[in-house]
Amino acid sequence: MSSDARADGRVCAVAGQSQRQMGAWAAEYPGLFKADAFDPVLHSTLALAMAFSGPWLDAAGLRMANRATLWSFGLDWIMDYAAGSRAEVDGVLARLGPVADGGPAAPGDDLARFLADIRVELAAMPAFAELGGVWREELDLVLEGMALEWRWKDEGHRPGFTEYLANADNLGFSFVFATHWIAQGGGGDVAQVRAASWAVQRVIRLLNDLGTVERDRKWGDLNALLLDVEQAEVEARVPVLVAEAEELLAPLPSEYAQYMQRQMAFCSGFYGVTDFWGAH
Repeated sequence: MSSDARADGRVCAVAGQSQRQMGAWAAEYPGLFKADAFDPVLHSTLALAMAFSGPWLDAAGLRMANRATLWSFGLDWIMDYAAGSRAEVDGVLARLGPVADGGPAAPGDDLARFLADIRVELAAMPAFAELGGVWREELDLVLEGMALEWRWKDEGHRPGFTEYLANADNLGFSFVFATHWIAQGGGGDVAQVRAASWAVQRVIRLLNDLGTVERDRKWGDLNALLLDVEQAEVEARVPVLVAEAEELLAPLPSEYAQYMQRQMAFCSGFYGVTDFWGAH
């Protein structure tokens, strides 16, 4: 019996459990996940990404990463596609800030309600005392990054490649990782862990762009390949960024270094075939 297949079977079983959890969470916040793009395939691929990144974890160990990931996709949908004005975008930021600080969500606001519920869970965890501020800062970076990209598109601004990559926070990887980090009990040098997660985020930003350029062209999204660089230049930049990330990952606790390394590897294979979103 193949040990590799046995290990893969376990990972897929955990992903299946996580997918069912995601379906239940989507039903719990129906106002956030009503678009057709939030289909069972999205839940499945997100669950697989988390399970293969931390194959030593069960569904309970991946719960907070999965919740933060699903919430981030809901936020991304609102900021990228549903928001029709700068006032709406600014309104999202204004609504979520107080909730992230522990305030209540307004009735009927499923985006804020889901975030509030995530925060309640995290705040009860021992590592939140040290890393709650990091989580809050990472949320601000995501929100500000998404709002900046919205303004770029609204104004018809085409950022240069360096400017675009500097806004990789809009991807949300480091926010999700901060959530997972707290749930796993923290550990490691805070500055080193954050620097490594930002480096990994930049890698995944470009892997995402390489795999989604046609969909981004169709949906009107920004993408590095639709700016001022050729595909070959972006492809050449990826291994350079991977090397930078690997250097920063080396001193971290092994479970976090391996988790982020496997995230990069998973995305490299995944985006070579498809991406997470379903039909618009």
